[in-house]
Amino acid sequence: MLLVAPMRKLCLTLLASLTLVLPAKAMDNALRAGLMKLDPQTRLEQRCDAEVLDRISHDDHNYKADRVVAYAFATPQMSADAIRSSGAAFRSKGQWYRLKFKCQTAPDHMQVLQFRYKIGDEIPESDWARYNLYD
Repeated sequence: MLLVAPMRKLCLTLLASLTLVLPAKAMDNALRAGLMKLDPQTRLEQRCDAEVLDRISHDDHNYKADRVVAYAFATPQMSADAIRSSGAAFRSKGQWYRLKFKCQTAPDHMQVLQFRYKIGDEIPESDWARYNLYD
């Protein structure tokens, strides 16, 4: 039981790394394989986090999102197949920004069915530690 937390952290770190370095098709396969190893709740969270990073970077080339914290300013509202976070943050090019998003997945949490987001203000570096946002 003591190995569960370190293994989960290792798996999540690996998933984040794969999304940044692998080509799109390989990333999809690697991400899928990694997500399938997670419990359903963690899979939902990680699938939606991956969608946040992908959509922001794809939709607005001024951002290169590489990290998201869904609980930075408020606890996300979770249901069986969806997350609504009104107090999220994401990092782009070393700077953190406020974020709101809603992500709904299929029951297996592998396919995103609906996704909406809104980027907010830049978060001053002096506030990063208070909200556990690290460079």
